[in-house]
Amino acid sequence: MSLKGKNIVIGVCGGIAAYKVASLIRLLVKENANVQVIMTPDAREFITPLTLATLSKHPVLSDYINRHTETWNNHVELGLRADLLLIAPATANTLSKMAHGTCDNLLLATYLSAKCPVMFAPAMDLDMWLHPTTQGNVKRLLSFGNILIAPGNGELASGLIGEGRLAEPEEIQQRIQQFFHNSSPLKGKNVLVSAGPTHEAIDPVRFIGNHSSGKMGYAIASALQSMGATVTLVSGPTQLPTPPEVNRHDVTSAQEMLEACSIYFEKSDIIVMSAAVADYTPVETAIQKIKKSDTNIEITLKKTTDILATLGKRKTDKQTLVGFALETENALQNAQDKLKRKNLDYIVLNSMQDEGAGFAGDTNKVTIIDRSGEIKEFGLKSKKEVANDIAAIINFHQVAINS
Repeated sequence: MSLKGKNIVIGVCGGIAAYKVASLIRLLVKENANVQVIMTPDAREFITPLTLATLSKHPVLSDYINRHTETWNNHVELGLRADLLLIAPATANTLSKMAHGTCDNLLLATYLSAKCPVMFAPAMDLDMWLHPTTQGNVKRLLSFGNILIAPGNGELASGLIGEGRLAEPEEIQQRIQQFFHNSSPLKGKNVLVSAGPTHEAIDPVRFIGNHSSGKMGYAIASALQSMGATVTLVSGPTQLPTPPEVNRHDVTSAQEMLEACSIYFEKSDIIVMSAAVADYTPVETAIQKIKKSDTNIEITLKKTTDILATLGKRKTDKQTLVGFALETENALQNAQDKLKRKNLDYIVLNSMQDEGAGFAGDTNKVTIIDRSGEIKEFGLKSKKEVANDIAAIINFHQVAINS
């Protein structure tokens, strides 16, 4: 499986095997992965940050504070952004700290903050590896859900021969590829996601629109793609970059969004309509710019076609249809009514009354309601985390309707 667009953070610890990480980074970068390296202070004694920065094409992080720019290296952001955290070589010292929650460097802070899967590839001398304390720490880490890339058997730096040798870069690369392959439960599924606002033209330079940034829809498209789905993103006007390996279809107006969604709907197994589509559009659009005058002007509006309701009428039992509701009053009641009227499987409710939720920010607070009436409330999270929650629910529904 291609690693294109995967965000992989590699934590390098202070062991002689750190030299192997250079080859591993090269292999991952050739697969078009985005690699960010974090080094423990001791690791810099074994391989230079310059070497790893050159190969990864990103500055290597080691301290909480970047002394050159006087900026903070945000460990929380590093952990949230990553698709995988790999610690290699993982020394006995770092394994012990991971197992017991010690947090005395940037790598450990990132590990404790990480929401992504964690792999660790130990490397140490034979007796250190076999010591009951180390083996107990490994078992504890496995109980947390972390993934072990077991050390190999061979000649060690001490001259002894036995277990403790860091797995070869090619083996680690294969394990990473296999991990992402196995983490693709939606492989073979076609997904349609709408995102962003629509702009309804008044004249060649003015339009009616809304404050939607598209961030939520783009995060959902990315989350579903990371689960192996083939994703088409129908996007209204936004400055956001296209998520890796997502097909993007740009539109401007509500009518254009309806036409684009109609094209992809029939072949889509999963449809997530998160776009903030205008409810009204001008009856007439001026050909030339309307000149400013001393008198008021009146613009007559007409209703746009309800895209979600239109698709809901065409939905089959094998499709999963998800809608969004942004409410300012009677939020739950209005969302439940919308779910039934438009034949949805799920509706994601945002309330404008919740601090941190809404259009432009990077966080959201949602309530997800299914067609049986079950209500799941989620706390304030990053939009990436919200997207992962939505993707997990969609995957569960797809399993249910195809079983």
